[in-house]
Amino acid sequence: MKVILREDIPRLGKVGQTVEVKNGYGRNFLLPRNLAVPATKANLQAISEIEKQHEIREKKRRRGAEKVKDHIEKLSVSVEVLVGEEDKLFGSVTNADITKLLEEQGVSIDKRMIQLEDPIKALGVYTVPIKVEKDVVANLKLWVVKKQQA
Repeated sequence: MKVILREDIPRLGKVGQTVEVKNGYGRNFLLPRNLAVPATKANLQAISEIEKQHEIREKKRRRGAEKVKDHIEKLSVSVEVLVGEEDKLFGSVTNADITKLLEEQGVSIDKRMIQLEDPIKALGVYTVPIKVEKDVVANLKLWVVKKQQA
């Protein structure tokens, strides 16, 4: 079955591309989810309109991601942690902690977007990469400071 893709589908193709798929995959997955349309003569002529609309959506999505990136990069958040001897942290600062700090600043993101290799286990200043979109990465300045004892 030949179909024209309306969305980018990993391992299959890009928007506007005509691809050959198995009948069941096309009929039961792609067509009901509006990810593709049958490759008829009329639809082949309408490919350019599909591509234009996808481009507009991509630009809008990218603009939104850039705004979030700019907002995150303007922030400088600090987290107060309990420390023991030789300024060693009790526990660590994780993606979930950073997500809570950002929500307090008015930025709502998923903790999976934060790209920490390992949890932070020492005092200091860190640059934390946050993947806002597939090709937009913001760098957050994070200060890990000692909690003042009362």
